[in-house]
Amino acid sequence: MELKTKDIKHAVDQIKNKTGFICDMDGVIYHGNKILPGVKEFIEWLQKENKRFLFLTNSSERSQRELQDKLARMGILVDKENFYTSALATASFLHSQKPKGSAFVIGEAGLLNALYDLGYSMNNIDPDYVVMGETRSYSYEKIEQAVNLVIKGAKLIGTNPDINGPIENGIAPATAALIAPIEIATGKKAYFVGKPNPLMMRSALKKLQCQREETVIIGDRMDTDIIAGIESEIDTCLVLSGITTKEEVNQFAYCPHFILNGVEDIIKP
Repeated sequence: MELKTKDIKHAVDQIKNKTGFICDMDGVIYHGNKILPGVKEFIEWLQKENKRFLFLTNSSERSQRELQDKLARMGILVDKENFYTSALATASFLHSQKPKGSAFVIGEAGLLNALYDLGYSMNNIDPDYVVMGETRSYSYEKIEQAVNLVIKGAKLIGTNPDINGPIENGIAPATAALIAPIEIATGKKAYFVGKPNPLMMRSALKKLQCQREETVIIGDRMDTDIIAGIESEIDTCLVLSGITTKEEVNQFAYCPHFILNGVEDIIKP
């Protein structure tokens, strides 16, 4: 199902009037290491128009610096402070709940560093929390260890509720899929910090220093990006360059304010 030109024009006119832009990354800015069409021009437009923008990603693998470097390799130069990840949100949440606590972590450097930076220590004996993020070092041994730590009383935390995410050659399992065996084996439900949790959206608005009425969130997922915006009363723009297709939108009980093929629609003449 193709988008109508008049619908795209109406959406673009409304979006361009916004002051703050909260942009997802996977499926909006890139797939894996492949930049999507029009992204460079879109970011240049944001900078030229002095828009306030934040890349808000549920991915917990990379640090702000690593994300900055990744975009730089794609020819896009932005400040490190333009990034906010579910790893940072998770570390902030745990610090607010139990300062200087400890965690058994199944995840990558972005998550580990975020926890270290806020005074958390790694603990595989009696941690306060078991924390799961995206990882390629997933193993039965680690799952078995996590299960027993949760049974002993550690609280189960997921950096985000994504089941999967787009990569260059398809999709890959994400945090909710990876943490499911621990939930099933222990009978405990994880608490997910990333989108659509309103905590992450409020943090994003604070970083942008924008009111929700003057902000738009651009994402490719109905179940995280769009519902996050709706529940936080922020205008939403679904782009069809990632996970969700136009046909799938009607499967949800809510709908985005705008739908575009990709961010390239915003800067097309």
